[in-house]
Amino acid sequence: MSIKKVVVAGGGVLGSQIALQSAYCGFDVTIWLRSEGSIERAKPKLERFKNVYIEDLEAMKTDEMAYCRGLIKKDEISDEKIDELKEQVQKAHDSLILTTSYEEAAKDADLIIEAIAEIPDEKIAFYQELAKYMPEKTILVTNSSTLLPSMFAEYTGRPEKYLCLHFANSIWKNNTAEVMGHAGTEQKYFDEVVKFAEDINMIPLEVKKEQPGYILNSLLVPFLNAATKLWANDVAEPETIDKTWMLATGAPKGPFHIIDIVGLTTLYNIALMNPEAQDPDSLQSKMIEKLKEKIDKGELGINAGKGFYEY
Repeated sequence: MSIKKVVVAGGGVLGSQIALQSAYCGFDVTIWLRSEGSIERAKPKLERFKNVYIEDLEAMKTDEMAYCRGLIKKDEISDEKIDELKEQVQKAHDSLILTTSYEEAAKDADLIIEAIAEIPDEKIAFYQELAKYMPEKTILVTNSSTLLPSMFAEYTGRPEKYLCLHFANSIWKNNTAEVMGHAGTEQKYFDEVVKFAEDINMIPLEVKKEQPGYILNSLLVPFLNAATKLWANDVAEPETIDKTWMLATGAPKGPFHIIDIVGLTTLYNIALMNPEAQDPDSLQSKMIEKLKEKIDKGELGINAGKGFYEY
């Protein structure tokens, strides 16, 4: 099987990046979105990422530190090649098809990448409806940050062709792709997804068995939770917590900058799944409440122009 037509379900922070990156690397890409409102919200994200790709390519002409692994091989960098790739970004952006139709999206799809909210019931409902329209050949993957594929395999109608493909944020720079199956995933489909990851300029990281959070989020989520609990417990302000981490470790960003990039809604949904969230007197509940206050004010992170910081 050779993957040509790719569908990305969801136009959030990562869904938009995955779609643009796949189109940039020559794939025929359709984005499925839940409503016309979702389409209108996705368009500025796609426009923003297109502009970031072009700006980062241009920066590589004069700044070695601006190198992005997902955009160009280091030995191919030249002004002429970069100008060619900037045009490629624009063409990729313009080629994207946005639809709310399951039938239109799934028709002739080789690979569908689900990147919708981290809410199990919503994922199940999506898979059950999608199953009515998917061709037999279609491989289905989830970009879930923390949920296991075995939780959903039976609802997909094709457990042997279902697995996880998880991207880090800013995929054109931080070009990792964690590939993780479940007990029922057939090896040939796992291998096909590994190859696809390579074909969109990612570095595939093969996860040998199911692990909530894969490798990256097994490390990252506890770190972000620890920072958010310090804030929720009135120990220090987000700026102070970030400053502490950056000054003491040399890290370029603190946890609250990272939360703004990931999106507050994603962290909120993950936090809700923690059993401690059921105890209204717990620090976990206080953290959730404080995140919800910011979300309700539209302070969703970098794509909204404000999260813990203004952009």
